[in-house]
Amino acid sequence: MSIIEAIILAIIEGLTEFLPISSTGHMIIASSVMGIASETFTKTFVIAIQLGAILSVVVMYWKRFFQSADFYFKLGLAFIPSAVLGLLLGNFIDQIFDRVDVVGFALLLGGIFLLFVDGWFRENERSVESRIGYKQAFLIGIFQCLAILLPGLSRSAATIIGGLTQKLNRKTATEFSFFLAVPTMFGAAAYKLFQFFRNGETLTISDLKHLLLGNAIAFVVAWIAIRSFINFLNRNGFKIFGYYRIVIGAIILILYYSGFQFKMI
Repeated sequence: MSIIEAIILAIIEGLTEFLPISSTGHMIIASSVMGIASETFTKTFVIAIQLGAILSVVVMYWKRFFQSADFYFKLGLAFIPSAVLGLLLGNFIDQIFDRVDVVGFALLLGGIFLLFVDGWFRENERSVESRIGYKQAFLIGIFQCLAILLPGLSRSAATIIGGLTQKLNRKTATEFSFFLAVPTMFGAAAYKLFQFFRNGETLTISDLKHLLLGNAIAFVVAWIAIRSFINFLNRNGFKIFGYYRIVIGAIILILYYSGFQFKMI
């Protein structure tokens, strides 16, 4: 992996991780087009730079993370379903994530779904609800499991829509999705990195430089993306993201069925 390739992947990670457009789909396209998807370090890099992205959430909302123990209990409750699912069905999930066509269809169908979300949950925007109960947190965690079982669905989209089904307004549902990303992505990254080193893999000085640069870029880009997303979503809703997903999903499926050799990360 070159420095330029590391920068491109880090920018994509920061831009897509918290938007309802699936970072997985974008990483597959980018790494395959650059011809680095099959490299062992690419897989580690893509996972490790998530830490930079989630750090942007912690820094941006640091007051929330020092608010109360109740905040952590709710995050923990929401995190449990995906953690249990990941441990019980790890091998099965890995096999699903090796299916490029599944990612393409999930992006496409999820995009069609997003075209109608604003209309379905329009009444939520009249609510000023900003508190999330334990039951709501747990159910949002259940929705997060859908993204684990279906690559390309988007963890962000699943959890935001999960919040909307619990009568939360878009801002509250979106912010909780950001918060839930912290334990979820940290746990996933830690587990994958543990597997990497357990398998006897090592990192060179060059690899470490790429990781530091990638995390720094992912942090800055994610910060900008989060701020822009909240404002954009409040003004315009989900429809534009739906159209975008449909286009990306269609591109993946056209390339896949045309014989393009995607390499899963």
